[in-house]
Amino acid sequence: MPKPSRNTYHQGPPSPHFDGVRFRIPGHYALKTLRDVLRWRLKNPWTRWPEFLPVTPDEPPALVEGASLRVSFIGQATMLIQTQGLNILTDPFFSQRASPVQWAGPKRTRAPGVALENLPKIDLVLLSHNHYDHMDLPALKAIHAAYQPLILTPLGNGAILHKAKRALHVCEMDLYEDHAFGGIKITLTPARHWSRRTTRDTNHALWGAFVLQTQAGLIYFAGDTGYGDGEHFREIRARFGPPRLALLPIGAYEPRWFMKDQHMDPAEAVQAHLDLGAARSLAMHHATIQLTGEAIDAPTRELEKARALKGVSEEDFPAPWPGGHVYFD
Repeated sequence: MPKPSRNTYHQGPPSPHFDGVRFRIPGHYALKTLRDVLRWRLKNPWTRWPEFLPVTPDEPPALVEGASLRVSFIGQATMLIQTQGLNILTDPFFSQRASPVQWAGPKRTRAPGVALENLPKIDLVLLSHNHYDHMDLPALKAIHAAYQPLILTPLGNGAILHKAKRALHVCEMDLYEDHAFGGIKITLTPARHWSRRTTRDTNHALWGAFVLQTQAGLIYFAGDTGYGDGEHFREIRARFGPPRLALLPIGAYEPRWFMKDQHMDPAEAVQAHLDLGAARSLAMHHATIQLTGEAIDAPTRELEKARALKGVSEEDFPAPWPGGHVYFD
């Protein structure tokens, strides 16, 4: 791939994960070629998802106080985390399509588990990277208009957000940088993924996961990630201790030759749960939009098999449909 003369979004000194133009994670994979993409789309079977499936919407409370914890699965990687009197939204995706236009691109099969207009007041948004199913600019504009939350996001993504709406309250973070908010300490940690919004900005913005140190315990939001050798999960446990709750992706994983570097399959998600030493995990990044060829219920079926193989109970690693939630007193 030709190296562009400058970064579109971020101007900063080189580092172990930034060469002055592109971000990378040391030991991570090479980006797929156009030939790889054509082989994936044209030569691998796709199981068509239903056009639309009903959702039983969640009705989150206005607040969850103290060390109690409530987490709603809204869809894809959009989770509503409620604890310590704060409402935290991850990777808000509420549009009909994960695309730069709303007349083409991957379309929702399920409506959001909590409608945009039914969200409680949002205090903080954690934005892991800039893919369209994670950085939904119309949704972010609407959330900002209603609540003016702080948005924490990896380096480079602030330029995209400010271009969309200058008034957005954004704080960019580098890997292992901390930010304190409302009595919670948030740390950006590595993920095995990549970034792109256009054909000319591949890896011009950083991507990552988030660790939240709260009164309810440690919460880990993985964003989008492949498993690789699992080192980034074991590093979380070594640095911060085992999470009380890990939010782990399980979908968009077939075929493995193409997707394994960027998306975990359910068996790898169970292994990540064990690597982290998480008391409980919650599945996400499934049952919302079709990005790859597996059936809509394949991730949950494969997760059940993987749990049984590793001796992990459904209670310890459930996979709710959009609109589901878990509560910890």
